[in-house]
Amino acid sequence: MSDTIAALATASGVGSVAIVRLSGPKALEIAKKVTKRDSFTPRYAHLNDLFDKDDQIIDEAIVIYFQAPRSFTTEDVVEFQCHGGSIVAERILDTVIGLGARPAEPGEFTKRAFLGGRIDLSEAEAIAKLIEAKSDDAAKILARQMKGELKEFVEDVKERLLRVVAYAEVTIDYAEEDLPDDLVENMLHQLEELSERMERIVSSSQRRRGLIEGFKVSIVGKPNVGKSSLLNSLLDYERAIVSSIAGTTRDTIEEQIRVGSHLVRVVDTAGIRSSEDTIERIGIERSVTAIEQSDIVVALFDASREWDEEDERILSLLERFESEKEIVVALSKTDLPKRLERSRVERFAPLLLNSQNRADEVLGELERRLSKMAQADELLLVSTRQIDALKRAQSALKDALEPLKAGELEIFSYYLNEAIKAVGSISKPVDFNDIMDRMFGEFCLGK
Repeated sequence: MSDTIAALATASGVGSVAIVRLSGPKALEIAKKVTKRDSFTPRYAHLNDLFDKDDQIIDEAIVIYFQAPRSFTTEDVVEFQCHGGSIVAERILDTVIGLGARPAEPGEFTKRAFLGGRIDLSEAEAIAKLIEAKSDDAAKILARQMKGELKEFVEDVKERLLRVVAYAEVTIDYAEEDLPDDLVENMLHQLEELSERMERIVSSSQRRRGLIEGFKVSIVGKPNVGKSSLLNSLLDYERAIVSSIAGTTRDTIEEQIRVGSHLVRVVDTAGIRSSEDTIERIGIERSVTAIEQSDIVVALFDASREWDEEDERILSLLERFESEKEIVVALSKTDLPKRLERSRVERFAPLLLNSQNRADEVLGELERRLSKMAQADELLLVSTRQIDALKRAQSALKDALEPLKAGELEIFSYYLNEAIKAVGSISKPVDFNDIMDRMFGEFCLGK
C-alpha cells in the first residue's frame, strides 16, 4: 500500500454535496497542493478554495484530514466535500490524480481497512451488503455486524475449538500426566453442541437470505386461476394480461413491490399443467425454477372449480418444498359458487380471496411472514462465502466425532484443525501458535 488512491465517495449525478476521498502516504501532500495550505488540523473541517494544476479555482469546499492510523483505512486520508454535480467532483479527482494519486479499484478503501487491521472480513462484507440493503431489518443486522457481532461469534467458536485441540494434543503427547478422566466425554459434548448451533445458523441464514438480497415471492397455480389478476392487484396497475383463455401467461413476469419495510420481487408464473405447446412448456419449466429460487410461494387454487389433476400437481410441488420455503395458500374467486374440495389444502390455513380483497389479504400475510423471518434469534450469515465456510466447519466437526469416539486423536485433531481454518476464514486466518499457548496455559506440563 505504498501508493495513494483517490475516488468519488458519493453516488454520481446531481446532488447538494459530493465527496472525493484520498488515502495513502501522499494524501496530505496532495491536499496541501490543491488547497495551497501549509498544514491541517486532524479531524477538523477546513473551509478552503481548491485549485487545479493551472491554479484555476475549482470550488470552495470543506477539507478534512484524518491522520494515520486514526482513519478508516489506517492511512492518511483526506476528504474534499465539494458542491454536488459530476463536473466539480471530476475536476477535483482529475487534479489529485495529476498530482500523484491513482484511481482506486472497486472496494479498495475497504480492502486497505482490512489489511491495516481496522476491520476483519466479516465487517468488510457487512459494509458492502449495507450499501445494498433491501430492508430496515437488513440494515439493523448489518449495522450490528459492522460492530463485530459475527466476529465475536467466530472468535468464541475458535476459542472453544482451540481449547479442544489443546486437550487432544496434550492427551497424545503427555498421556502419562495427570489429566481429567472425563476429558474425551467433555470434548464430545462441546463438539456436538457447536455442530448443532452451526447447523441452526446455516439453516436460518439460508432461509433469511432475502433480508440482505431482497425476498423473492412466486405466484403459482394452474392456468386461469387468477395469478395475473393477483399480480396486477398487488402492483395496483395492469402489468399482466388478464384473460379467460388458459395459458395467456406463457413466461414469468417479475416486478418489485414494497411489503412493510421489505423490498420484494414478485414473480407471476405461467400456469402449471401438461402442455404440448413448446413455448408454453418452456414457460412452465421456468415456473418450477421460479419456485425453487423463491423464499415464499403463494399458491392459488380456484374455489369455483372442482379439484383436478392440475391442482394435485401444484399440491405435490408445495409438499416438495414445504420444509424449505414459506408456503402461502389462497383460494381465489370465493365470491363465486364454491366447488373446490377445500380439505385438500386445509392444513395450509388458506386465505379466502375475492375480487375486492385479494391484494389486502395477500399483502397482510406476506408482511406477517417476512416479519417473522426477520425476527429470528439466530445469527445471520450475509454471504454465500460465509455460509459455505460454516458448512465446511460443521462437516469437519462431524467427521471428527468418530475418530474421537474411537480414540484416534491424531485423526481427530486433523479434522478439528480443518474446522478451525474454515470458521476462521469468515473473519481472519487462524494463528496455530495459539494452540501451543493454550496447551501450556491450561496444563502445568514439564513439571
